[in-house]
Order: sequence, then structure tokens, then C-alpha cells
Amino acid sequence: MTQPLPMAGASTNVNLLGLTKNDYRGNPSTLCQGCGHNSISSQIIAAMYEMSVLPEHVIKFSGIGCSSKSPTYFLNRSFGFNSLHGRMPSIATGALFGDRTLKGLGVSGDGDTASIGMGQFKHVMRRNVNMVYIVENNGVYGLTKGQFSATAEKGLQLKKQGTNPYMPVDICMEAIVSNATFVARSFAGNPKQVKELLKAAFAHKGIAVLDIISPCVTFNNQDNAYHSYAWGKDHEEPLHDITYIAPRNEIILEEEMKEGEIREVAMHDGSIVILKNLENDYDPTNRFEALRVIEEAQQNNWLVTGLIYVNTSKPALDETYNLVDTPLNRLAESDLRPAPELIDRINALMF
Repeated sequence: MTQPLPMAGASTNVNLLGLTKNDYRGNPSTLCQGCGHNSISSQIIAAMYEMSVLPEHVIKFSGIGCSSKSPTYFLNRSFGFNSLHGRMPSIATGALFGDRTLKGLGVSGDGDTASIGMGQFKHVMRRNVNMVYIVENNGVYGLTKGQFSATAEKGLQLKKQGTNPYMPVDICMEAIVSNATFVARSFAGNPKQVKELLKAAFAHKGIAVLDIISPCVTFNNQDNAYHSYAWGKDHEEPLHDITYIAPRNEIILEEEMKEGEIREVAMHDGSIVILKNLENDYDPTNRFEALRVIEEAQQNNWLVTGLIYVNTSKPALDETYNLVDTPLNRLAESDLRPAPELIDRINALMF
């Protein structure tokens, strides 16, 4: 698709498509000032701009909740579908099966995914639908005035809600046991890591789950709350530094890095994710190690962030069916209706 050149007087900062960052923005946010969801939207804009993704090649999905308003705030040129509460995965599955040329970008919340949408979340994982699935996780139902969500930690005390008596649902653990092929966790207060993980997720072929702790500044930002800015900054334990290298760029590693300190993960499109371990030689391709790390983090109240698990060998949903090259939603009646002589032959065999 030919892109128009920037207008006279416009910013000269353009990507490989000739687009400026403004081409990736959306409408002004109506969320609370300081909401972590706004920070995530900003990093989506930055990641798509830096990767030179054509907005028309992305389709956005969401359900219900503060998080599900987010797609309005980025990629105005992309088509979007705001579905029912917890039903975003089935809408995304149908749309991406109908047009396999598009990349899905779904934004959900801890209520939309871990409560009413848990069943749909599990099935979109096992089917390995080709989409990025972002969970903007703040531990509360912000849109309905701050009730506990399924990811709220046991013992959390909120005004007018009392004390939460239940153990939380861990989004990343649920994704891994449901056979997701890309699972990562980040913190909205760490924008650089969020952006690099978004790039890696978008380059992945299949389901890419990003559980992003996104503080609710109105209902759940007490310093001791596990989804607050203060707690996140004090308890974040990154597994590694992460760098995304696009396929067009030359890959150069720093000479002073020691053997065993660097792990490269090749993505389907030829891009490379470079992980520099900070402490232990963590292997994100080891499913059992990923589950162990999450369990250890839960027991020690650590906010482990980074690329937790990745599997690039499992085919995505559209690759498991013998689909024609033309997207199904663009097939004409003449493409779908069998020829009269073929119908006559079938009828003759049956009767």
C-alpha cells in the first residue's frame, strides 16, 4: 500500500513507512490522570511506530472495563471491535481466522480476563490464536468503583470493600499451563521494558500474553498494595534486560559480555530477541523453569518481570487449517459455491 508523503511543515521524524508517531496515536484518554493504562497505550504507540507496522494491518479487540477503553487511545487508523464482558477472545478468534493477513492486538483487564472471561482466555491460549493479548492488571474493578478483582492479593484491604479473603489468580501461570506460546510480565512503571516486550510479542507467531501490572491511582494505590506504583518499584525483580532487534538491522553484541550471559530467541519473522540475564542463567524456553520461577516469586512476594516463557515451534491457529491464500472474508460467492456439475456428481453418488 502506497503511503502519502509527510505534509510540508510536518515532523521529519518518520519511520520506514514514512509515518510519524502521530499516525499511531488515538483519541485523548478519558481515564484518570496517572493511570497505568495510559502509560501502556503510549508504549504501544512507540513500539508500533519504531517497528514500522502499518496501522491498517492491525485489528484491535477489547471487552469491558477501564482497560477495554484503551484501544481508543492508540492506532486510530486500525479497525477495532469492543466486545461483551469477557468475550473478547472469541471475537478475536473469528476475526483473525477470517482474515489471517491481520495481526490481532487485544487489551483486557484482570476482571475481563480472570473472572468472567477466564473460560475464553483458556481456549484462546490452547488454540494459539495469532494475537498479542495484553492484560492491564490493577487488582480492582475500577470502572465499577473499586471492588476486588480475581488477581487481588489475599489480605488486601480497600476502602468500603473490607479485606480480600481469597488467593489471587496468576495470569502468567494460567497462560503457561494453558499452553500459551509467549508469556511475559511487566510493570507500567518500567516503560522501556514494556516497549521491548511489546515488540517481541508482536513479532511472535501465535498467542503472546503480556500481564502488565498497571496501578489504579484512584482505588488501589496504597504503598503496600501489590498493584501500586510504590510496591512495584520496590519489589520488581527483572529476569533479564531485553532488547528487540528487527530483521533489517545488523545484530551486534557487546564484546565484553561473558559467555552464557546472553540468550538469543529467533522469532518467526527473522527478528531476534536478545536477553541479558541479570543474575541466574534463566532459560525462557524451559516451560517447567518458567512455572518454578512464578511459584518462587509468589512465595517471596517478588514482582518477576521479563519474558517468562516462549515457544516458537508450535503452529498458530491459522496454520493448522488448510486455508486458501485469500482471506475468507474476501471470498466471493463464486469462490464458495460448488460448480453445478460437481453438485450433480455428488447427488448421483448419494441417490
